[in-house]
Amino acid sequence: MAPAALFLDRDGIVNEDRGYVHRREDVAWVPGIFDLAAAATRQDLRLVVVTNQSGIGRGLYTEAEFHMLMAWMAAEFAARGTPLARIEFCPDHPTEGIGRYRRESDRRKPGPGMIHDAAAALGLDLAGSLLIGDSPRDVEAGHRAGVGTNLLVSAAAKGPLPPGTLVLPSVRAAAAWLAGRR
Repeated sequence: MAPAALFLDRDGIVNEDRGYVHRREDVAWVPGIFDLAAAATRQDLRLVVVTNQSGIGRGLYTEAEFHMLMAWMAAEFAARGTPLARIEFCPDHPTEGIGRYRRESDRRKPGPGMIHDAAAALGLDLAGSLLIGDSPRDVEAGHRAGVGTNLLVSAAAKGPLPPGTLVLPSVRAAAAWLAGRR
């Protein structure tokens, strides 16, 4: 049987969204993220980060800076016994990207490309997987990719959401929900 995953948006789920976070000193962990990661790990879910990173495409920071930050974040997760299985990112933006980064990409959420690429690389069961994001585009990407359970962290969700989207008020609430599942 193929393993399942918990797909995590980065900014707003893993770390507080402070706008184009690309340095370790700017990272503030979202309360409950490591509880969520622990609950997923106990259920044998692979942890996979899927993150739009248009700050790279806009020239605000480099891919190398992004990779350095993500290596540090991955080490922080691993130190807590909740290793990240994969990190997928999309630096492109269709209107604000510079040079080669100015393009449409199905990897940019709400496109499903990052999820499909991670699933192919890790041999994941998408129907048995979960995704948690803080934006409707996150859950739309999960829905379009065939992820079985899509969670939106939002105090006041607005606009249409894909069918079956579970809305929770915080990452802590998502951690409690996941810990009580099964």
